[in-house]
Amino acid sequence: MKLKIKEILMATEGSYEGDPQFLEEEISSVTMDSRQVSKDALYVAFFGERVDGHDFVDASYEKGAICSLVEHAVDSKCPQIIVKNTGEALCKLATYYRRKLSVYVIGITGSVGKTSTKEMVASVLSTKFSVCKTKGNFNNEIGIPLTLLSIKVEDQVAVVEMGIDHFGEMHNESSMVSPDLVIMTNIGSCHLENLKDRDGVLKAKSEIFDFIAKDGVILLNGDDDKLQTIHEVKGIIPKTFGMNPSCNVYASDIESLGLAGSKFILHDQSDGENQELSIMVPVAGEHMIYNAMAGYLAGRAMGMEKELIVEGISKMQTISGRNNQIETKRYLILDDCYNANPMSMEAALKVLASAPGRKVAILGDMFELGADEVKLHGQVGKAAKDCGIDLIFAVGNPSRETAKEALGGHGMVLYFEEMESVLENLEGFLRDGDTVLVKASHGMGFSKIVDEIEKLGNR
Repeated sequence: MKLKIKEILMATEGSYEGDPQFLEEEISSVTMDSRQVSKDALYVAFFGERVDGHDFVDASYEKGAICSLVEHAVDSKCPQIIVKNTGEALCKLATYYRRKLSVYVIGITGSVGKTSTKEMVASVLSTKFSVCKTKGNFNNEIGIPLTLLSIKVEDQVAVVEMGIDHFGEMHNESSMVSPDLVIMTNIGSCHLENLKDRDGVLKAKSEIFDFIAKDGVILLNGDDDKLQTIHEVKGIIPKTFGMNPSCNVYASDIESLGLAGSKFILHDQSDGENQELSIMVPVAGEHMIYNAMAGYLAGRAMGMEKELIVEGISKMQTISGRNNQIETKRYLILDDCYNANPMSMEAALKVLASAPGRKVAILGDMFELGADEVKLHGQVGKAAKDCGIDLIFAVGNPSRETAKEALGGHGMVLYFEEMESVLENLEGFLRDGDTVLVKASHGMGFSKIVDEIEKLGNR
């Protein structure tokens, strides 16, 4: 990226402290992690839960930062732009930078599958374009501006994941992103503490349309009952994908390949003709078929040849914590521990059910489910029982209901109040050849369980 410090000063409405000659200098990147500072970077100081980023302004300067964005002046040689709130200033800067770019921006939201859809769309578009995409799951009001500010001048497309947990947040994110194309994956029971019910989730997610381009494109999951209520937005008629032949693009003749993915026939009737394509998706789960269809429509919206789109779908790869398969000498780990809600839990259990060997599920608490928390955890337990999982670890307080509802199937059910107890007991219950799913909300810290299983599996 290329932004002069004087532009940053103007965009953030801050005050400057430092040598005036530096105002003409250009920054090369933006970071809030002093450990990741590169030459000519802008370092953004945040007040964290455990540390104050202002304490690292000097260290960032020594590593090559050319300027820092701060909330109060720091005794340092580093030039500083002082603002009232660095988070708000970062959003203002991202909005300014986005307006300077001619890049085509795709915004992806939904309750489940945002990250995997983002990876699929980026995989498809990368066969033809230079693509910038959200790193990992950096999809909030801090991650989104950092994603926008990472777009290079030569990038042709940016694929931005957009997540929320309260009303008004998506409006703010959309004002930064100004998407040319919007993909909505589904509307599920997520963040119900703030959004109350699925109608609230739909309303909050739909704020993504507030700043869509006048000639924008909208792609919706046509099988989702809530998304089916969206017929027109600002004169834009959405295109749909799903299993129902009424969708613009739909799937048939689905063949599961187990953990190797699936094959299906894609029917494209978006242009009034029913064209058929044979598609191979290299990642397991029916939800990945939806992602592939969304990626197909995104590619077609950008004028891509169908052959390139099919190639891009076939090359899609997973990332850590998201349906990621880790092979060890003794076990196969399904690392899906980055986040969880009832829909994604049930989808992951179906993937596990298709796995070889004994099937083990280590399931933790799902957060922000509101008044239905107990009921929804129980539904996950019932799904685990219905999927025929051989061994179920349920971990955490609400997950007590998961364990309760999982009882009565053919498998063994174990309940633990804390993750530490699971770590102590893993070796005693796992067997060679097991396939182990690890899934919970991010705050449960289940990446430690993945690390422990991987260590045990390679002994």
